[in-house]
Amino acid sequence: MKVFISADMEGITSTIKWDECNPDKEFYRYHAGQMTKEVVAACEGAIAAGANEIVIKDAHGPATNIDITQLPECAKLIRGWSGHPYSMVQGIDNTFDAAMFIGYHSSAGREGNPMSHTITSRPLYIKINEEYGSEFILYSYVAAYEGVPTVLLTGDKMLCEDSKKIHPGLYTVSVKEGIGSSCTCLSTEKSLRLIKENAEKSLKQDLNKAKIELPESFKVEICFKEHNYANKMSYYPGMKKLDSNTLLFNTDDYFEVLRMAHFVL
Repeated sequence: MKVFISADMEGITSTIKWDECNPDKEFYRYHAGQMTKEVVAACEGAIAAGANEIVIKDAHGPATNIDITQLPECAKLIRGWSGHPYSMVQGIDNTFDAAMFIGYHSSAGREGNPMSHTITSRPLYIKINEEYGSEFILYSYVAAYEGVPTVLLTGDKMLCEDSKKIHPGLYTVSVKEGIGSSCTCLSTEKSLRLIKENAEKSLKQDLNKAKIELPESFKVEICFKEHNYANKMSYYPGMKKLDSNTLLFNTDDYFEVLRMAHFVL
């Protein structure tokens, strides 16, 4: 069994502040260690379910957060950014049996995480077909685009609850609940146990039933915090300006959504 894992940092158990996710700040290394442990827990659960090949995309900031020395022998780690529009799931293709997302967070416009955002801090919100667009939605849709079912999501409670309606076979682990600028966090011991257990369970289901079909068309609405940036991005091909801060992009090809997001956000 071949499994793809994408890992972010703002949705791991321990983080609540931007500084904790910044490699230049004092306490970053501790939280990078926790990110590594949560990825390893997912790997252990996947291996228990029969996975013998795991590809991990380090998908936070400089993409150099995960300690490769802690990974199991069957794992490969993609570090850094190639520039491909697949971005946080760079490396996924139709040879994978399942995808997992570790340490993800609520979207821009949602209050489930003190660091809620989508890709950058520029958007006030993004909506895809009228639903708030999180990084999880954007990149689990890439998995679906490649025919790969998404089976596990770990992160804040709001993101987990928002995402269950999208993927029928999705197992979730809510490791924290955001309230304003605070979070109520699980103990790290409990979060690691739950991630391992649910990773194993998620891969023991009928994976064919966990697959989804993408919508036939995509309506992407982006409201930027700064009107001058919205004006600049309104010149992207196919973009329509709705008002001073809001742009609209329509396409029938999901790859064009990714290409647009890659250059506009």
